Amino acid sequence: MSTLPARPLPQPTTETAAYWAAAQEHQLVIQRCGSCGHCQFYPRAFCIECLSDGVEWIKASGRGRIYTYTVCRIAPSPAFESRLPYVVALIDLDEGVRMLTNILDADLERITIGARVRVCFESVSESCTLPQFTLLD
Repeated sequence: MSTLPARPLPQPTTETAAYWAAAQEHQLVIQRCGSCGHCQFYPRAFCIECLSDGVEWIKASGRGRIYTYTVCRIAPSPAFESRLPYVVALIDLDEGVRMLTNILDADLERITIGARVRVCFESVSESCTLPQFTLLD
C-alpha cells in the first residue's frame, strides 16, 4: 500500500510567526507601518516604504480582486496530484497589498481577472492553516 508524500508546509520565521499564528485562528493579518502608515505583505522586520522598524500587525478585510491567475493541470510533485486542477492567483487586497494564494471551491469557468474574492482558511495540519480565497457571488 502506497501513501502520498506529504504536502510541503510553510516554515514560520521570526518575521512570519505572527502571520501564521493569526491564520491558525482564521484571521488574515498584514503589516502596517506605525511611522508612515504603509501596508505591506509579505511580512518583514521593517517598512519597505520608509525603512522604519515600527511595523505592526492589523486585521485585513479579507476581500480583494484577482490580479492574475493560472490553472495548474500538472502537479509539481506527487503531493499535489489529488488537488488537480487547482488555481494559483495573485490577489490585490482592498488594503492595497498583493498576495500569492489559491482560489478554492470555484468553477474554473467563473474565475476571471478582476473578480472579487474573500479569504477562507484551509487547515492542512494540526499546526498549519493556510489563508486561501474563494469567489464572491
